[in-house]
Amino acid sequence: MTSTRVRLFAVFAAGYFVSFLFRGVNLGFAPFLTRELGFSASDLGTLTSMYFLGFAGAQIPAGVLLDHYGPRRVTACVMLLAAVGIFVFGSASTLPMMMAGRLLIGVGVSVCLGGAFKATAQYFPVTQLTLVNGLVMAVGGLGGVAVGTPLTWLLSMTDWRSICTALAILTAIVAASIWLFAPVARDAHKQPSVLEQFKGTWHILSSRGFWKLAAFSGLNQGVFYAMQSLWVGAFLHDVLPQTPDTSARVATLVSVLGAAFIVGNIAFGALARSLEKRGISVYLFSGITMMLFVAVQAAIAWGVPLPEALLWSAYGALGGTGILTYAVLAHYFPVHLIGRVNTTFTLVIFLAIFLLQIGIGRALGHWPAVDGHYPLVAHRSVWLVLVVAQLVAAVWYFMPGLRHARKAVD
Repeated sequence: MTSTRVRLFAVFAAGYFVSFLFRGVNLGFAPFLTRELGFSASDLGTLTSMYFLGFAGAQIPAGVLLDHYGPRRVTACVMLLAAVGIFVFGSASTLPMMMAGRLLIGVGVSVCLGGAFKATAQYFPVTQLTLVNGLVMAVGGLGGVAVGTPLTWLLSMTDWRSICTALAILTAIVAASIWLFAPVARDAHKQPSVLEQFKGTWHILSSRGFWKLAAFSGLNQGVFYAMQSLWVGAFLHDVLPQTPDTSARVATLVSVLGAAFIVGNIAFGALARSLEKRGISVYLFSGITMMLFVAVQAAIAWGVPLPEALLWSAYGALGGTGILTYAVLAHYFPVHLIGRVNTTFTLVIFLAIFLLQIGIGRALGHWPAVDGHYPLVAHRSVWLVLVVAQLVAAVWYFMPGLRHARKAVD
C-alpha cells in the first residue's frame, strides 16, 4: 500500500474501533448499572439500544453528507458528538439522561463505518475491497475484545464513570487524527445538490436488488451485534454453572469471541477475494458463511457438547461475514452512490440491532428471574425465534434473480 492508503486506513480504522467499543461497553457496565441504579433487563436493553437507534437514524443524512462533503470532514466533525455523548452518559444519574447520552453516541459514530468504506472505495481497487474492508472490521473488532477481559480489569481498578471520561478524550483524539491525517476526498463526479442526493438514496431504497442483499445479511448481523454488545453476557451468566470464577469465565469468552471476530474478518475477507478469482462469487461465499453462523447459533442455544471456546470462536469468526455484503454492493452500485449505499445498508443493520436488543430484553422478561438469572428455556426460546427468522430471510437471499443495481440507478 502507498503511504496515503496506509494513513487513510489507520485513521478510519481507529474511528471504527471507537465505534465498536461504544457498541459493547455496556456489556461490562451492566452489572454496575443494575446494582447502583437498579436497572432491569428491559431497562438495560432499552438503554443499550439507544446507541443503535441514534446510529440508524443518522444513516440516511450521513450517507448524503459523506457523498457530498467527503469522509474526512464528515467523520471527524460528527465524531465529536460521540465524545459529548459519552460524557453525558458517564455524568448522568437517571435513565432518561443516560439514554440521551447513548443516543448522542450513536449519532456521533454513525459515520465511522460508512466513512471508512467510502474512503476505501475511493482509494483502493474494487478487487481489494473485501480484504481491506475486512481489515477495517478487524481493527474495529479489537473494541469487541476490549469490552471483555480488559474492561473487566479496568473496572476492578476504577469506576465506570471515570472510564466514560477517558472514552470521551479518546474519541476527541481520534476525530482530530482523522481531520489532520486523512487525505482530502477524491471524487471524479461533480457533486449534485443535497436534494438530488436524497433522490439517489430513494433509488437505493426502492431497489429490489438492494433488499435481496440486505434482508438476510442485515438480520444476520443484527443478531450478532445485538447479542455481542449486551445479551451474550446475560446468556453466559445465566447458563454457566455459578462458581466464584464465573464472571472471569464470561469475560474471557467475550474476549475470545472478539478475537475470533478479528481473525474471521481478515481470513474470510482474504478467502473471499481468493475464491472470487476462481469463479466463486462473494455473494455466494457470503451467503454460505452466514448460514454457517446460523448453524453455530443453534448449536450454542441447544448446548451441543463442544468446547465453549470453540463454539464462541466460531460464533465470533462467522458473525462478521455478513460484512462482505458491503463489497457485493460495491459491484452493483456506481461509485458516486457508495456512501449512500453503505450508510443505507448500515441503517438496515442497526435498525435490526435496535429492535432486537429491545425485543430480547422484553422476551426474557416474560420469565421470572431467580436471583437475577433467567431460566435456560427463556434464552432457548429467544434463540429459536432468531434462528427461524434468519432461515426465512436466507430463502430469498439464495433465490435467483439479483438484478444489477447499477443499471437501475446509474
